[in-house]
Amino acid sequence: MATHRTKMLIIGSGPAGYSAAIYGARAMLHPIVVQGIQPGGQLTITTEVENYPGFRDVVQGPWLMEEMQAQAEHVGTRMMWDTIVEVDLENGAPFRAVGDGGDEYLADCVVIATGAQAKWLGVPGEQELGGKGVSACATCDGFFFRGKKVAVIGGGNTAVEEALYLTNHSDDVTLIHRRDELRSEKILEQRLMASDKITPMWNKTVTSFAAAENGTLGHLVLEDTQTGETSTLEVDGAFVAIGHAPATELFVGKLEMDGGYLVTEPGTPKTAIPGVFAAGDVMDHTYRQAVTAAGVGCMAALDAEKFLAGADFTSVMEGFEAPVTEAGVSEAAE
Repeated sequence: MATHRTKMLIIGSGPAGYSAAIYGARAMLHPIVVQGIQPGGQLTITTEVENYPGFRDVVQGPWLMEEMQAQAEHVGTRMMWDTIVEVDLENGAPFRAVGDGGDEYLADCVVIATGAQAKWLGVPGEQELGGKGVSACATCDGFFFRGKKVAVIGGGNTAVEEALYLTNHSDDVTLIHRRDELRSEKILEQRLMASDKITPMWNKTVTSFAAAENGTLGHLVLEDTQTGETSTLEVDGAFVAIGHAPATELFVGKLEMDGGYLVTEPGTPKTAIPGVFAAGDVMDHTYRQAVTAAGVGCMAALDAEKFLAGADFTSVMEGFEAPVTEAGVSEAAE
């Protein structure tokens, strides 16, 4: 177990965390990024990204996150393969966080960029058959259903993207949506409707997942949202794609929330605690895009720099000399 000191601690990665790190490192804040359980965030399980500025052609989500991480490291950010399990924010700066292995992090300011996690339906059989035919990530598990019948549950961007991706592995994809029209971007809707491998099933909800004799997923039990009539759909795999919920469990009772999202001052990443900032999907319940997350990550770093310039406290870096990286930029000291 070790103690790590930094002017700016970033909890979580992804576009918001990496952007904050890039700006923070350039401001000589010696940022540490604690990557969390999903380094790179949700884009690491997204195959094709075509709406992030700067790329004429479609890019792969994992590649984009690798490039952001490499850029942050190049300018002096220190990446930690750890997950924060405890935070002390209430007493003000310097702030304290503890990783699941016992390492302690002391920081003059904190940027929370823990992102969001997939939502589940919460119906019988869902958790029991997780990994046995039920998944929340087509790009992670779609390969295992090559040539088989699969279903996607949802009607937004995530669901349509999952369904389109699954056509790379299956010629029989059913999209199950509780309404009679999609909530996705029009361009995605057009692609879905043009595919002869995808069959939309409207006005249906999944009320349970049932196992086959071999213990894996056998069929879905459906209910018509208009008539209440029940039916079944035999599938080998089912992908729940009904959106995401902010990963804020760590901050319950410590920071103000609205529907699970961290509350910040209007138009800024500032929370009610001076020196604590929130960026990305953890605080954005409206846009939830990679480019907006990156933008707020930048804002958080700029606001953190201003906070530190005017803060009246003894820095945790006092008396510690940050070593210099090969790129000639100071790293955070231990």
